[in-house]
Amino acid sequence: QVQLVESGGGLVQAGGSLRLSCATSGLTFALNTMGWFRQAPGQEREFVAAITWVGPSTYYEDSVKGRFTVSRDNAKNTAYLQMNSLKFEDTAVYYCAATRRNAEVSKDAGYVYWGQGTQVTVSS
Repeated sequence: QVQLVESGGGLVQAGGSLRLSCATSGLTFALNTMGWFRQAPGQEREFVAAITWVGPSTYYEDSVKGRFTVSRDNAKNTAYLQMNSLKFEDTAVYYCAATRRNAEVSKDAGYVYWGQGTQVTVSS
């Protein structure tokens, strides 16, 4: 049984930092591309960042470039999203996802497994 469990969300003031973790089990983590997505109330889920299994290579949505950093620890089967200089508009539920498909990393349809999400709230 594949499980992805996000943690590290919470309430933070604008300008602050949070580090999200995505602990996985039941899959060959080292062979999966890991993605982070977010969904704010009333909005569609959007791509935030991804890290491929080969390379690895990293990808970011334009609004988080220079502020967020995606990483992975294959020994711990865990992916991370370091979020710095947080803004009010970063408030959302953040999801991690995993895939072995050779698909565009910014499209949620390409991911097979999803976590339950963790709430990030940035106060202005």
